[in-house]
Amino acid sequence: MRIFITGANGFIGGAVASALVAQGHAVRGLVRDEAKARAVAEHGIEPVIGSLDAGELLEAEARAADAVVNAASSDHRGAVEALITGLAGSGKPLLHTSGSSIVADEAMGEPSDRIFHEDTPFEPAPDKVARVALDSRVLGAPGVRAVVLCNTMIYGNALGAAAESVQVPALARQARASGVARYIGRGQNRWSNVHIADVAALYVLALERAPAGTLMYVESGEAALGDVARAIAARLGLGAARSWSPEEAVAEWGRELAVFALGSNSRVRGRFAVEQLGWRPRHRSITDWIASELPRG
Repeated sequence: MRIFITGANGFIGGAVASALVAQGHAVRGLVRDEAKARAVAEHGIEPVIGSLDAGELLEAEARAADAVVNAASSDHRGAVEALITGLAGSGKPLLHTSGSSIVADEAMGEPSDRIFHEDTPFEPAPDKVARVALDSRVLGAPGVRAVVLCNTMIYGNALGAAAESVQVPALARQARASGVARYIGRGQNRWSNVHIADVAALYVLALERAPAGTLMYVESGEAALGDVARAIAARLGLGAARSWSPEEAVAEWGRELAVFALGSNSRVRGRFAVEQLGWRPRHRSITDWIASELPRG
């Protein structure tokens, strides 16, 4: 297939694009400049230079493609509308990248017993209302085989040295800079998680098999953020991980990252991918990966 992917040099987009190329697909990837174009071309991806604000470009690329993967932003409504317009009525697949922070709370280190399955109704926090609305817009796109993948805490290494995930690198950077690994509050909040290689494999399966209107959680394990911080401390040869107050965490990481990525609970179970698509993730433990593979430098 001819596949157009946004965020082709990003953490998720780069991994997915590389997996699609390995499967024999012809991949065109949106990048922002010539340097990034050269980087993705080395991985067999034909670069398309532009931005998510270039609506006409996105619409034209979507119309010309056999399938589209939006991996650049979970929140850019203009880009999503342009891609939907380009695909409208074609029956072609559109994979949209969201995240399990749509069910995250504002626990700031406290635990929660709530576990969300794909058919579990929920009321998003005010900060996440717009994202949930955009996910719904994608799922309801007329004449499109639209699929929303809600990734959990992703770990592992992907395309390009500059490409990285969100939570673990943020915790590790702070730990390296200060000499102390931190968790928020009691660090008993828990996130489901998944390795980037398993994420990429699921996108390939979803492109091939997922029916229109599918929302799936992407997860293959779960860990408390306090345990993640302790694993980082051990890997980096630091002393014991320590607690930060919510105020200190927000001052360091900002509200979005501190509250909804590092201080919250986001406990989900992704049955659809396993039971309906035959996804078989190979990695199960984020703390094992940190202990053996997190870069020390």
